[in-house]
Amino acid sequence: MNNKTILIKNAEIINEGESFTGSILITGEFIEKIFKENEQLPDTDLVIDAANCYLIPGVIDDHVHFREPGMTYKGDIETESKAAIAGGITSFMEMPNTIPQTTTIEELENKFDIASKKSFANYSFYIGATNNNLKELLKINPENVCGVKIFMGSSTGNMLVNDKNNLSTIFKEVNMIIATHCEDDSIIKANTEKYRKEFGEEIPFRFHPLIRSEEACYRSSSIAVELAEKYNSRLHILHLSTERELSLLKNDIPLENKRITGEACINYLWFDDSFYNKLGWKIKSNPAIKTVKDREALRNAVINGKIDVIATDHAPHTIEEKNQSYLKSPSGCPLIQHSLSAMLELAEQGIFSREKIIEKMCHNPAKLFRINKRGFIREGYYADIVLVKKGLSWKAENESSLYKCKWTPFAGTAFSNMITHTFVNGYLAYENGKFNRFMPGKQLKK
Repeated sequence: MNNKTILIKNAEIINEGESFTGSILITGEFIEKIFKENEQLPDTDLVIDAANCYLIPGVIDDHVHFREPGMTYKGDIETESKAAIAGGITSFMEMPNTIPQTTTIEELENKFDIASKKSFANYSFYIGATNNNLKELLKINPENVCGVKIFMGSSTGNMLVNDKNNLSTIFKEVNMIIATHCEDDSIIKANTEKYRKEFGEEIPFRFHPLIRSEEACYRSSSIAVELAEKYNSRLHILHLSTERELSLLKNDIPLENKRITGEACINYLWFDDSFYNKLGWKIKSNPAIKTVKDREALRNAVINGKIDVIATDHAPHTIEEKNQSYLKSPSGCPLIQHSLSAMLELAEQGIFSREKIIEKMCHNPAKLFRINKRGFIREGYYADIVLVKKGLSWKAENESSLYKCKWTPFAGTAFSNMITHTFVNGYLAYENGKFNRFMPGKQLKK
């Protein structure tokens, strides 16, 4: 067992709604002691002076697509988990639309096996629902798997669950979080044909939010909420993109007591439809990034508690795939390396407090998915720790991105703070732009 002791001192610790100057002692995998300013500090094997740094819990990203197995030319568990820890994300939950799709116990176990050998970060995986795999879903031990993913609208991977009876049965029978992609496929198809008649195959990207429209999102989300309320399911609506959908969520009860929760992703909090003319395929996502009004409503929902979690929906594709005409360009953006930096930049702009960002990116995913001993700076918890140097400016560029696809929609964006150290289970995995000896992450447990 690794009993090496590490002292991180003089940091501005942001945790559980407060910020204070302090130090932490790491012994082996765990946080042994938290010191307030002026307390006597122990002698240790390694001391890191974190003056002028924020010290935060490692981010838990509940929504990523790492593309392994089957599409590893886009990304794989090793490359994307490296990008994750360079971006301050120490744990991830990965989606089932790989090749083969993760819709059986066998394929789920295969992913856990790959991650145990290749992942730099801690990990869990969703099992995907289909129109005919209920028996597989009911075999799952909820203690070991983050949730069931339902595509209630078709997206990358074509895992649409469109049989109403099967959908109802899943909501009724599944005893774990049901995470949904909510878009109405019939509305999207009708809108696509409308614009195809007008523009042929060369539909401008700016029409993406009109094709994958507010109505398409709301109709599907409202059905999910209706089913969850009927069967008292635990529903988590992924990547909300519209103001209207927020009316389906509540903010007057604690997260621990919510049965219906919502997620926002960084691209919907940063971009709006005015960016399509400049960025086009680079921000094409499903659901579509929508209006400034929608973006502002999502930001307010983060603050007021209607949105519980901020994630990435990290979804890499190659430049060659993306840089095609609208109908051929796949949806999805690589985001995980830059998401925490972008959120902290929004804090610099006064849009969010840093405490709120840590709540939504670290604390709440741990609460929502009932993850054991992660997501907080607490004694006895795993030392998943991130140091962020204040005022150390840098610019995101395609060349410096660690994604296998080697591009980012944030290319050219200047950030005001830099992630310098990432600890995973007490191990200093990333330090000042370099990765230390590979130490695999752990499976997330409840």
